[in-house]
Amino acid sequence: MLTIKKLISGPLLLAFLVLAATSASAAPRVTAKIDLSEQRLYLYVDGRLRNKWPVSTARKGYRTPTGSWRPTRLERNWHSRKYNWAPMPYSVFFLGGYAIHGTNDLKRLGRPASHGCIRLHPRNAAQLFNLVRKVGRADTRIVITR
Repeated sequence: MLTIKKLISGPLLLAFLVLAATSASAAPRVTAKIDLSEQRLYLYVDGRLRNKWPVSTARKGYRTPTGSWRPTRLERNWHSRKYNWAPMPYSVFFLGGYAIHGTNDLKRLGRPASHGCIRLHPRNAAQLFNLVRKVGRADTRIVITR
């Protein structure tokens, strides 16, 4: 006679574990890796490089923090209260007032120019913003290295 204990510990348990593992691994994982020495953002989705974009990080006298974070909030239209209401479209905040966001200062992308945020071309910032919004902050990682 088949008991509930045998059913749960046998084939049903195995099927449940396989289903749980499959659904967990199916969730997209996004990693934005910023290399300060290269002034580049490498965008990985599910471990595969999807894009590589030039960025501007902190200029002399300012700093862009290094480390690893999850986004704390997303703001489609934001302006810096600290720096003369400068536009920060498609902001992905990750540490206090630090964010990855779009910029109008396209000529300086690829070299240090910011007060500490990570500036991107607005098209690239929109793409990152929408991807993070789609997969969720919990499945997104921002990693900044020297």
